[in-house]
Amino acid sequence: MKKSTIAFIFASFASIFAAAGENYTGTLPADDGGKLTDYVNPFLGTATLWDYEDLQYERHRKARTWGAETFPGASLPNAMVQLTPVTMYHSGSGYQYEDLKILGFAHTSKGHWNLCHVPILPVTGRFIDPEDHGSEFSHSRESARPGYYQVYLDRYGVNAELTSTLRCAYHRYTYRPGEVKKIVVDITRSNNNVSEWSLEKAGHNIFTGSQRGDGKIYFYAVSSHEIENLCQYQKNGRNISVISFREDPVTPGSDTEVENRPLELKIGFSFVSVENARMNLEAEMLAKSFEEVASEADAQWETLLSKIRVKGGTERQKRLFYSTLYRSFLWPALRSDTNGDYTDVRGEVVNNGFRYYTDPSFWDDHRNKLILLGLISPDVACDIVKSISDKGEKNNGYMPTFFHGDHASTFISGMWRRDVRDFDLEKAYRLILKNATVPGRGGRRYMDEYLERGWISDKDTTNLPFYNEFKGGVQKVLEYSYDDYATAQVAKILGDTESYDFLMKQSQNYRKVFDPSTGFYRGRIEDGSWYADFDPYYPYFQHMYREANAWNVLFYPPHDPMGVIGLYPGKKAVEAKLDSLFTEPWRGYEVENLTGFIGQYCHGNQPGHNIPYAYYFIDKQEKSQHYINQILDTMYDMGKEGLAYSGMDDAGEMSSWYVFNAIGLYTYSPADPEYIVTVPIFDEVEFSFANGKTLKIVRRGNGEKIRSITCGGRPVRGYFVQDSELKKGDTLVINTK
Repeated sequence: MKKSTIAFIFASFASIFAAAGENYTGTLPADDGGKLTDYVNPFLGTATLWDYEDLQYERHRKARTWGAETFPGASLPNAMVQLTPVTMYHSGSGYQYEDLKILGFAHTSKGHWNLCHVPILPVTGRFIDPEDHGSEFSHSRESARPGYYQVYLDRYGVNAELTSTLRCAYHRYTYRPGEVKKIVVDITRSNNNVSEWSLEKAGHNIFTGSQRGDGKIYFYAVSSHEIENLCQYQKNGRNISVISFREDPVTPGSDTEVENRPLELKIGFSFVSVENARMNLEAEMLAKSFEEVASEADAQWETLLSKIRVKGGTERQKRLFYSTLYRSFLWPALRSDTNGDYTDVRGEVVNNGFRYYTDPSFWDDHRNKLILLGLISPDVACDIVKSISDKGEKNNGYMPTFFHGDHASTFISGMWRRDVRDFDLEKAYRLILKNATVPGRGGRRYMDEYLERGWISDKDTTNLPFYNEFKGGVQKVLEYSYDDYATAQVAKILGDTESYDFLMKQSQNYRKVFDPSTGFYRGRIEDGSWYADFDPYYPYFQHMYREANAWNVLFYPPHDPMGVIGLYPGKKAVEAKLDSLFTEPWRGYEVENLTGFIGQYCHGNQPGHNIPYAYYFIDKQEKSQHYINQILDTMYDMGKEGLAYSGMDDAGEMSSWYVFNAIGLYTYSPADPEYIVTVPIFDEVEFSFANGKTLKIVRRGNGEKIRSITCGGRPVRGYFVQDSELKKGDTLVINTK
């Protein structure tokens, strides 16, 4: 018998002990101590930051400051289902580590303020209160690993275990002997406004239904026990559904505790129909045991994590590394069924022969996560391009955008130029070119201004609160400039010289919002003059900048680093600016989505993530490494529990930043097929590419200054290494002092 099977059998017996009141934590033991999944802590990123030493400001607002907003539940890489506990609705992923009650187990999560479809909770008792049916729990009786989550619900004496496949959820609830087994299907609730729902008994042990809220999701559930009844309870406008199950008959003279079979729910999901949900369940889970599904989930994560193997470093660094690598592969999420069916943006059911995914969180993860996805799962990356192209063709011909710019252009350029090419480049190009050249509904915002004068005006006002939303003109100009560059690279590949020339000219528009008198990018009002009430220290939600102050948009965009450096009088001036950026203290502004400061640099939000590398371009690489090391060491297991990131993970962007820098590479300009070389925290790294080649990265020395770089024994000039060189499977040696 395999050790992994023994481990899951042990977990099964342990869950029974927990239900009987024993002090069981639910931990699934490692089978041989050498598995990479053992390093993953799914609770990392679920806590909140509270203290001054982490925040650099005093808390007065009721809103929780961000600590990554991740979820600890069971999922597979880029799956449709994320089966996870909910402790608070409309709060990040739905789970906050400091909360005291679990309200249900939802089936979708991103780490934003949406999703959490179809919450279910095991309960007992004659009457279930629609307003108060959550259960207290203790972290000492809660555990998680990739593809598995467990918690003991104190209120009901139920040990809950969860695992999943791509499109299906497996619940196993062990009740105390003698308790009537019930579940609440909280069908009217999610992180979205539920506008439509249905739930019905469809067989002696089957219930089905749907819920509309951020898409309409359908489900088909098979239980291990016969359904006795399905009732609804209402109180003060709250409506819940409660399903009761018949007890197993007890054989005279038998051990009743052994016959107290857990209640098992196998649930298939689909965004197409109940029939397709049933098809998904039959294809992926129906014939399998809980142990089989959990073991297969663990094996899939082990395969993915094994793409990058590290040697050296501390145990803490390995835990952070594999936890962030795991976290990088949970979004985008699958939306097509096992037969390829999906519901498109027009609401029509179609089948185009590829896996259909949600949109990436482009504003956040175009910087690094999507490149990491393409390196490790190029088939998924290509299907994501096909998905967004399908949406774009059906959305007035514009590629989907997110917040600012249309960073799909960066993704598409970055993929194709890294030889990830199983998609129609010309189709994708038509869409991103229209975004860059034609104003209209569905494309970039305020493009009429941008195309006419190369900049976007900001509101002329004073004393703006942080959360006021206006154009974010400076941020858009900076990011449109980069998107123009990225689109130009695709135009060049396809031989569209006229568009290439136009877009490369547009890519210099960032200069039009740089104010040399202050040394900052600065908003311009309608008449072209600079915004007068200018304070580079004050943060804005969307005035001039997006979720940033003037310090945190410096040295962007990344396609023209020497051009950006050239905006200043000389390298000494740039060095002084950077030194000030990292040493000028945060001015005490309390904003829950800005956390994790080194001086004015905020690692807890994405706009400034290119800043630490700016020292490279003034021949001070070691200063960059000093701050990179500080970020790696202090920003990813923060807080009293050591479970918070600075800021928000944003669908894996923060996690991918850690992964890349920990191995000594970073996607400084993700549209370009190259990486800036940093000093890895590990002695050796083996990165296995989809082409079958394995890159070895070797660090020699323990210093912050890079003395030399070789790839395949050949010296690398400067600090950038090409993707094509890495994928030859040679050795990248980084010599430091």
